[in-house]
Amino acid sequence: MKSLWNSFKIAFSMFSKIPMPQAEWTKENMKYMFCFFPFIGAVIAGLTLLAAWAGCQFGFDKGFVTAVLVLIPVFVTGGIHVDGLLDTADAMSSWQERKRRLEILKDSNAGAFAVITACVYFLAWYGAYSQIGERASVICVMGAGFMVSRCLSALGVILIPKAREDGTVAEFSRKAEDTVVRNVLLVYLALLLVLMLRLHPVCGAAAFAAAVLIFFYYRHMAMKYFGGTTGDLAGFFLCICEVGMALVLAVVSNFTGV
Repeated sequence: MKSLWNSFKIAFSMFSKIPMPQAEWTKENMKYMFCFFPFIGAVIAGLTLLAAWAGCQFGFDKGFVTAVLVLIPVFVTGGIHVDGLLDTADAMSSWQERKRRLEILKDSNAGAFAVITACVYFLAWYGAYSQIGERASVICVMGAGFMVSRCLSALGVILIPKAREDGTVAEFSRKAEDTVVRNVLLVYLALLLVLMLRLHPVCGAAAFAAAVLIFFYYRHMAMKYFGGTTGDLAGFFLCICEVGMALVLAVVSNFTGV
């Protein structure tokens, strides 16, 4: 039980800005860390639903509410995944050989393509939430999507070969209890799929399918251009998975009359 509690604290300490008691980052304490990673998505979902409800309840301007919804994941995570998205954008846009791409991933400086990607990313989020508007069931589906993206991201860490033997992802993977964590994440995904279908069959199915397709694209891209995954690539996947689900929900909900 103590090991589970420590894994919970480490997951939230690493992947969020939510204050947590300290825990020693040992193999024993970290082996179930990824089982708790999706619950950061649950926190984001809860805050998203709360902000959307408060916006309707208290008559805030829709533009203001939309901006708050866009920024909630950044505030909760501290932008750790967006950093991976932007580093990956610079690496992919360099059209260099694999070794050089991996070096660019580690470079802390942001290039022009990272800036362009950031603008496109946040505009896409803003547009998606603007289109979704006050559709409560669709926002609930998106809330579940924040957990789906983290389940798939964690599965990627476990299942996809590592681009570096000394990277953060490789270290986390070595310390994870792969079989147990994989099975727990698959159970989470099954439960989340059921939840999303119950919230709205068409939108739930479309969002979940989009997440899975983006995961397979991520795996293909990581293997082809980097020889495996890294922490930055895992962050890249999480970002495009979430915004991809949001855009799909915006389009599908428009035609389903939710």
